[in-house]
Amino acid sequence: MANVILQAENIVARYGPVEVLHGINLNVKEGEIVSLLGSNGAGKTTLLNCICGLHSSKEGKVRFRGEEITKVPAELVVSRGMAHVPERRQIFSTMTVEDNLWLGASHRMPKTSKKEIAKEMETVYQRFPILAERKWQMGGTLSGGQQQMLAIGRALLSRPQLLLLDEPSLGLAPLIAKEILTIVQEIRAEWGTTVLLVEQNARAALAISDRAYVLSTGTVMLEGTSEEIMNDPRVQSAYLGHAHEAV
Repeated sequence: MANVILQAENIVARYGPVEVLHGINLNVKEGEIVSLLGSNGAGKTTLLNCICGLHSSKEGKVRFRGEEITKVPAELVVSRGMAHVPERRQIFSTMTVEDNLWLGASHRMPKTSKKEIAKEMETVYQRFPILAERKWQMGGTLSGGQQQMLAIGRALLSRPQLLLLDEPSLGLAPLIAKEILTIVQEIRAEWGTTVLLVEQNARAALAISDRAYVLSTGTVMLEGTSEEIMNDPRVQSAYLGHAHEAV
């Protein structure tokens, strides 16, 4: 049985006086792709930010690889093996593609040599050939899909054991969105990376996931295997376009 790599226990989060997460419990096992589903405002992004250290106004516990990281700031969480690709990519638009990628590995130097990181960068370029073609272009000149590839490539160069992906298909054309989610599967297969995925396209997310959690107004409404979630009539009504009772 695979080990649990991530545990979030009774997570409560606030923005000012407003409580937006109400006792969330979640776990992810090594090698899994786990999806967080839910409508806008359900708390998915806030939960990711709590996990990776970006949201400090929280209660509960976050454990990663057996170590409690609840109070660890985000810049130190990444060095422990967790990488976060935020919503809308957030690449550096006035830096080249290559420089954006180097930033992903910056916390590993000088312990890891530039020569070794350059080899890993070539692996990223093989995974995303369009980035190799445009390595000297400014990040802001790339298309939305290319920027998403750059953001994922940058995260991979931190050598994460757990990759947090927030809405990777947001704003992309359907074919490009499908390509990005296929890449997520390939990253798990080729790099052995565990993935926690926030995605509004529930059908596409469930198709590549092992398990899923459905959030609604800051609470977990459902959890189970992707097949169980896919077949739940409330999920079918609310997210998959079937005429059943809504979540």
